Amino acid sequence: MTGGSGVVVLDNGGGLLKAGFGGDMNPTAVVPNCMAKPPGSKKWLVADQLQAQDVDVTGMTLRRPIDRGYLINQEVQREVWERVIRNLLQVDPNNSSLLLVEPQFNPPALQHATDELVFEELGFKSLCVADAPSLVHLYEASRQPSLFRAQCSLVVDCGFSFTHASPVLQNFTLNYAVRRMDLGGKALTNYLKELISYRSLNVMDETLLIDDAKEKLCFVSLDVPGDLRLARLSSNDNPFRCSYILPDGITYKKGFVKDLDEACRYSSLPANGESVRKDSSDSDRSKFEDKKKPELSQNEFVLTNERFLVPEMLFHPIDLGMNQAGLAECIVRAIQACHPHLQPVLFERIILAGGSTLFPRFTERLEKELRPLVPDDYQVKIIAQEDPILGAWRGGSLLAHRPDFESMCITKSEYEEMGSMRCRLSGIFESSVHL
Repeated sequence: MTGGSGVVVLDNGGGLLKAGFGGDMNPTAVVPNCMAKPPGSKKWLVADQLQAQDVDVTGMTLRRPIDRGYLINQEVQREVWERVIRNLLQVDPNNSSLLLVEPQFNPPALQHATDELVFEELGFKSLCVADAPSLVHLYEASRQPSLFRAQCSLVVDCGFSFTHASPVLQNFTLNYAVRRMDLGGKALTNYLKELISYRSLNVMDETLLIDDAKEKLCFVSLDVPGDLRLARLSSNDNPFRCSYILPDGITYKKGFVKDLDEACRYSSLPANGESVRKDSSDSDRSKFEDKKKPELSQNEFVLTNERFLVPEMLFHPIDLGMNQAGLAECIVRAIQACHPHLQPVLFERIILAGGSTLFPRFTERLEKELRPLVPDDYQVKIIAQEDPILGAWRGGSLLAHRPDFESMCITKSEYEEMGSMRCRLSGIFESSVHL
């Protein structure tokens, strides 16, 4: 796909904002959807400014426009959008259309606030609103048409605030069957902050740094009890032990993994977890004593079992005191809410989306958890996207490049005449999309 479209495609995620032009393969900008202020400074950094190499993110105060999946701070969102649209995309909204990826089940009051921001403050000439599952389905169906002849799939979106399991049929999300977990990337980062703060350093104010450590070091365990035993071994024998260096503000201003080879030792373990487990009863007790007093500098912390206990929240939240089903049960409930004829097809077309699905071994663990819950005569197939963070944006780019896209949009004059509700009366796929 090549650019040239006058349509701005905006996937307004709670953690990352993806923005670009309809028809492009990749977004022009993937930036934090927030503002941040360094300690002792009065200047707020917006979106891409936080990604600059010379910016020290230590101890920054964050302001996010989105909380628990929904827009709560219109002023911050306007600042972020202004920065992205006018500085990074360099477009004039008065001459451009906007395709906006909106949260599922967005309340009417927040829909109105969003439309007001789009038309009255930014001045876009037209707006098309879409939801992420239908766009992820559209993109994957364009890539693998043979797999999607039934024109249905189940999109599992592990996002920043929530995790949704959403059945999609003929490019429409079946809202009555959507199931949600109140867990996402933000909750995982907060849990990792708590673990590190309790065990080594106080990092409760270091959201951006711990988010980076989570993305680089955490992985999904295929054998939690076995890996917990391995995590008790001393430094040299512990395949999970690794260090993360915090910025010092002088030599380096970004956090980084101390030894990448050390951090990747776990990947050589067999899937059944039976490896270095030799003599883990008596001799390991003395080795474990060595680990109680790690030699750490003031600007680094060590991770061991935290690396797989944090993603474990998605699969067994009840183990951490959260009274809700895990991801596999959530998927099964979503599919069981659909017509019986759709159920075997949906189990064969589970698409993973969202940044939390990027954890190593995520797909294998999910299939392992799902198989006992699915009837024996049903197949289970999980489709891992090449870049699950960009799936919804790429689907939006495809949609915005269609010749009849403008007919799906609501113009500014229609908004002024009929108000915000008009923007939601026509579905984005009124004219059916034939794949």
